[in-house]
Amino acid sequence: MTETEILTMLAPLLILQIALTIAALIHIFSHDKYKVGNRVLWVLVVLLINTIGPILYFALGRGE
Repeated sequence: MTETEILTMLAPLLILQIALTIAALIHIFSHDKYKVGNRVLWVLVVLLINTIGPILYFALGRGE
């Protein structure tokens, strides 16, 4: 595989990761209530646990 082929395969995953991270951070900073934890905890989870962090936030932390 060439570098171009690898980048072509990874680009959609990178875009998904960035989009999920941005969406989670926007939601975290625009809401005050969470099911579990607090704002600082969720910002750290979203930023430090790539791809899975934002998914965890939307599944477990987002308040109604």
